[in-house]
Amino acid sequence: MALNKKGSRRITVDGIEYRWRIRRKPSYMQGLCWTPLTYAVEAASGSQPGTTLIVTSGQAHPSNWVGAEAVPIRPAHVAASIREARDRGWEPTKAGSPFQLDQSAGFIAQP
Repeated sequence: MALNKKGSRRITVDGIEYRWRIRRKPSYMQGLCWTPLTYAVEAASGSQPGTTLIVTSGQAHPSNWVGAEAVPIRPAHVAASIREARDRGWEPTKAGSPFQLDQSAGFIAQP
């Protein structure tokens, strides 16, 4: 699965270029703050799409419907997530199923 170029942002981590994207509209579960924000990352170079990294953050989606406070995802957070995923075995240039990185340990769902 490849990310759409429209709406994605580029980031370079350790000399490798990636694209990352946060879904503009929250899913139903994210809108109600039952699940945390997720974003996707993939290698930007290469003609064949590789494995997508799916990061589950520990915060609410900024466009949630219940008014819960949300901290923006910054490029530094994305870079740290990419490094952690690579340390855990994510190989962005090889084809395969999406690699899941769960950083939601401190997330508390809203009632």
